[in-house]
Amino acid sequence: MVPAELRYTRQHEWIGERPDGVLRIGITEFAQDALGDIVFVSLPELGAEVEVGAPMGEVESTKSVSEIYAPVAGTVSARNDAVETAPETINTDPYGDGWLVEITPTGQLTGEVLDAGGYQALVQG
Repeated sequence: MVPAELRYTRQHEWIGERPDGVLRIGITEFAQDALGDIVFVSLPELGAEVEVGAPMGEVESTKSVSEIYAPVAGTVSARNDAVETAPETINTDPYGDGWLVEITPTGQLTGEVLDAGGYQALVQG
């Protein structure tokens, strides 16, 4: 499942843009499926400054640990604390209740961001 209204990174994060320009970030269904059962999530603090392409958190599963990368420079304006206490939510609803953070961007999304078709092609390899 690759929702058409979202944009995607090659590192398997999804990006949803709200009308006010704030970006909601999560990991894709493909990523959570590859990770397996997610058991731990570490998110950046509210107000943290993030840089495009830099790690801003981690998702740990029974198989491995994967970093979460910022798709844009900006400030963390919201974090989904519920996924830290119930990380399995990412497995059951990666595009809904399993979102990770919201970023108020200070820059533009890079050319590395894919539309749904581009991301689908990436994961189908």
